[in-house]
Amino acid sequence: MSSTFKTMVLLAAIVIVLAGIKAASVVLVPFCLSVFIAIICNPILSALVKRNVPKGVAITSIIVIVVLAGMWLTNLVGKAVNDFSSQLPLYQQQLGAQFSGIAQQLAQYNLPISVNQVIEYFDPGAAMGVATTIVGGFGGVMANFFLILLTVIFILAEADTFSRKLHFALDDPDMRMAQIDQFLSSVNQYIAIKTMVSIATGVVISLALWLIGLDYWVLWGVLAFLLNYIPNIGSIIAALPAVLLALVQLGPAWAGGVVGLYVTVNLIMGNAVEPRFLGKGLGLSTLVIFLSLIFWGWLLGTVGMLLSVPLTMIVKIALESNSSSRWLALLLAGDIEKLEPGIDPSNVVPPVGMNNNRLEQPPER
Repeated sequence: MSSTFKTMVLLAAIVIVLAGIKAASVVLVPFCLSVFIAIICNPILSALVKRNVPKGVAITSIIVIVVLAGMWLTNLVGKAVNDFSSQLPLYQQQLGAQFSGIAQQLAQYNLPISVNQVIEYFDPGAAMGVATTIVGGFGGVMANFFLILLTVIFILAEADTFSRKLHFALDDPDMRMAQIDQFLSSVNQYIAIKTMVSIATGVVISLALWLIGLDYWVLWGVLAFLLNYIPNIGSIIAALPAVLLALVQLGPAWAGGVVGLYVTVNLIMGNAVEPRFLGKGLGLSTLVIFLSLIFWGWLLGTVGMLLSVPLTMIVKIALESNSSSRWLALLLAGDIEKLEPGIDPSNVVPPVGMNNNRLEQPPER
């Protein structure tokens, strides 16, 4: 069988699998969200069990917290949308007053602009529209809240035995394949640390916006928390509604301050805090981040967009765990000089048919 035919069969199989995932997204999206929540909660469960808390009590406590958080998020979005609808005429009036002065100054330099057109382009409703679309899409999945909750409970109940089951499933009963444990550990570590950093980002943003008096500061913090899972691009999307509302409510100077706030927080979190705990080898290129946002968003909807980078990181970690697929992990990496210490580009096995003098062929078994 020729290598070209094998490649065509492989591509056809990938297309069929993706089409199946797309068709089954109604079931897969709640399941992905359940796994994501369970991975976040697993370190808490392990810590409680180590403190001699009965496992049933620990799981019950975690589930209660998850339920309260879901109810709080739903109430937050609903209240913010209702309040904004009542305040929208006032925001439009403030925006018109601010741009009237700017229009008069520009008219002196023969640069006439229409205030009405500017208000249409900078519609205050867009600020809330972006936030409610993202948060609302995430909350829309919570219509299957009972199913998600049950799945999280069962995953947490069997989390401590999953590693051993995976070894048996891959015909490794003696647990000699360290790649499996490394993969599971890396995924847990990445998602847990990323979640803590995202929570810190949301809290800092919320407190700072509360201090300057911006409306709906809690909502903007929740949005910053959710979109922090998308590096680079996510921080820009999260900042747009808050900056636009600050421009309307507080004026251009404070809007510039909000821009500076988001830039400062994301620079500190992205360049100082995350590398300290995650290491440099877990980076993705900006192009891969953007493409993964489009791909997972098309495949799994809004939840896929929010989980695009964690899902891509899981794929990348899985590729790094196998010597025959590490070349794909290199393509996903942001900078080859910042690879994980365990990955040596000179020892990465190339795909079949690739000639490269620097890469060694896999040893014969």
